[in-house]
Order: sequence, then structure tokens, then C-alpha cells
Amino acid sequence: MLTVHAAPLVLPVGAAAVRGGAVAVDGDRIVALGPYDAVVAAHPSARVREWPGVLTPGLRQWDGLPLLTRCYHPDPREADELGEQPLTGARFEQLAERMDEPRRAGSVRRGLQRMLRHGTTHVAGVLGEPAVRTAVGRAGLTVVPPAGAPAGGPDLDPFARGRDLAGSAHGPLAVGGRADLAVFDVADEAELCAAGAVTCVATVLGGRLVHRRR
Repeated sequence: MLTVHAAPLVLPVGAAAVRGGAVAVDGDRIVALGPYDAVVAAHPSARVREWPGVLTPGLRQWDGLPLLTRCYHPDPREADELGEQPLTGARFEQLAERMDEPRRAGSVRRGLQRMLRHGTTHVAGVLGEPAVRTAVGRAGLTVVPPAGAPAGGPDLDPFARGRDLAGSAHGPLAVGGRADLAVFDVADEAELCAAGAVTCVATVLGGRLVHRRR
């Protein structure tokens, strides 16, 4: 179905920002990008989704491999015992010693879900483990080459490594490109970089709405 995603500010990356902008998506492709009135006029039968804040390209998660293979993402039912945040380092190693494959697979799935809630559409790393590779493929995220070993511990927020939008986005939004989008409930790019991807309200992956906070 043809869908128009509209937001007060569209940040394509590599091109001028569009205030009162919109992106039209047909299947998994972007078919129009520009001012809302012009996009809707060109596609009058499209379903319209209106979002708050800023609409950007989906983000690239440089810590994808360690987040999926060297972290444990607790099940909500384990929150009283383990908390809600990913477990790394010594706590992960202790759990890994007694972790069976179903529990490990559950952690990977939850890790991918949490990435989607942070606007992630691309995961960096060489995913050698078949179970991880399969889970990423089923989720629909795109795997991209790694860019060297990151400093510090892994972080679900792509802005922790990318710093700004250009360094965190998978690439520019462009007509004909794959429809990987993210929407954040902030006023502008400066606020987005300061607040981070925790402000994500929607993630569109290959044209599919895979996360919606409101």
C-alpha cells in the first residue's frame, strides 16, 4: 500500500531539511520526498501517517555484533532478578556459562527488538553465528561491514558511536532508495543528537512499520 509519512521536519541527510515534509513509500521503496502538500497532491490515494518531531533515515548500529553476541537482553519476566538493561562484561559471562540455546535465542530476538525501538535499520558486523544471522535476516535488518573495534562498551543508541545524524544514519533518504526510516519526538537535529535515539517513536524497515511508540 502506498503510504505517506509526514513530519514537521524531514532530515534527508546530504540534502536540505524540509519543514512540513513528507516521504511517500510504495512497497519497500521511496517514491517521493518533499513538502507535504506536494507529496500528497502527487499521491492523493495514499494512506497518510502523521508523526511528531523529525523524520530521518534509519540508523546504523555499529555495536550490532557485541549487542547480539556479548550481551544478554533480559526477558521482562526476569526484570526483578536481572533488571531491564542489557547485561555485559562479567555479568554476561556468568550467565553465559549456564545459558542454553533457547534462552540465548530469546536474548538475540529481544536485542533486535530493542534496536528497532532505537530507530535502527542497519547492523554492522560479521555475523558468523548461524542463529544470529538467521534472526537478523528474519527481522529484516540490513547487515553492513564493521568499521573497526568500537571503544567502550556496546550501546543500543547509535548516536553513542555516530555522534551526529550523518554519522549515525545508514545513508541519505532518496527517491528510489529503500524505505528505511526513523521518526524521533524532538524539535530538530541538535535536540536529536543531544537526546539520542531513545526518543524514537517509529521505525520503518523496508516500507514496513516495525515499531510505533504512539
